[in-house]
Amino acid sequence: MVATLRVMLDQVVSPIDADLAEASSELARALIRRAPEHCVVEGIAPAGGGDLDAIAGLGGVRRTALARRELAAALQLGVGTGIGGGMIHSPSLFAPLVKHDRVHDNDQTVVTVWDLGPWESPDEYSRSTVSWHRAMLKRAVKHADAVVVPTHALAARLGDIAAFGRRIRVISGASPQGFRVPSDEIGRRRELGLPEGFVLLAGGPMPSHALETGFGAIAASGVDLPVVVIGCEEGLEPAVADLASSAGVPEHRLHVRGALEAHDRAAVYGAALAFVAPSRRAAFPWRVVDALTLGVPVVAASSAGHAEVIADGGAVVEGQDATTLRDGLGDALSAVLESTQSADRAAVLAADRGRAFSWNEAAERVWQLHADL
Repeated sequence: MVATLRVMLDQVVSPIDADLAEASSELARALIRRAPEHCVVEGIAPAGGGDLDAIAGLGGVRRTALARRELAAALQLGVGTGIGGGMIHSPSLFAPLVKHDRVHDNDQTVVTVWDLGPWESPDEYSRSTVSWHRAMLKRAVKHADAVVVPTHALAARLGDIAAFGRRIRVISGASPQGFRVPSDEIGRRRELGLPEGFVLLAGGPMPSHALETGFGAIAASGVDLPVVVIGCEEGLEPAVADLASSAGVPEHRLHVRGALEAHDRAAVYGAALAFVAPSRRAAFPWRVVDALTLGVPVVAASSAGHAEVIADGGAVVEGQDATTLRDGLGDALSAVLESTQSADRAAVLAADRGRAFSWNEAAERVWQLHADL
């Protein structure tokens, strides 16, 4: 008898969030690689959008009659979608969260929460996005057999928001399989119009107080280097430049880029002298994990999530308010870059910690979770 794990791959064919699209692809490939004997992986995807040829080894693909937008609305309302039952695993909250019988029909539905932004920072999202996430979490409370989160810190915070009891499971994410600085890194950076040797930050859907703190920390450090921000939404460059300038980083030192494919992103990290992570939001820090994986020194604001992910792989800085945090991050950045020896030591610590993150390990734990259910 063959056991089939059905994975929601909506982000792969109709990407809305670059990190979720990458995570969905990487997890699906790892689930295929690590599938136990007599187990297969099938994909579930909305109508339209791209194909799934990049995910080799799928035992089949179920396309729904609805396109992604209509399917998202149907899932939010709990109406029929044609997805069916079985063992369903979603790398997000995008799943058929309806009443089912796990005991007699062997139906299972497991969803994933990577980021509590729609609850903690709703002003950074559209009203429809916040409404959808909150509605789907309520459905998950009623109908999900388990909810996967990437850190124990996020598990604790999610437990404060919704009554999942013992259904929360911690399974971390990772950088893409084989994530490394490419051999053509210099050429890729030239195409992106980036300098060599800079301090790196991660942006988001809109300029934030955290990004302002990051710019302020760089200015306070006294380090006279270019500053690169990746992951900003298109059109936000002027607003980010204004934020940097007001924090003390002049526009001529600033380079703002959007979400990048893995090879280009790795090429950017290849020239980064340090990565500054000023956000304390309850979310999996994808770009921090990238930095650790590639051995880039990390300077981060203290939070339960950063403490758990970074451990002793970087400098985690305390700060009771924005000013003390800014100054503390600035001091830590200055200490990391004060000499070649200190930078090399920080890079080694980062790389050692980076080896703790693996999609293969995540996939094995997902298979075990469904076996336990």
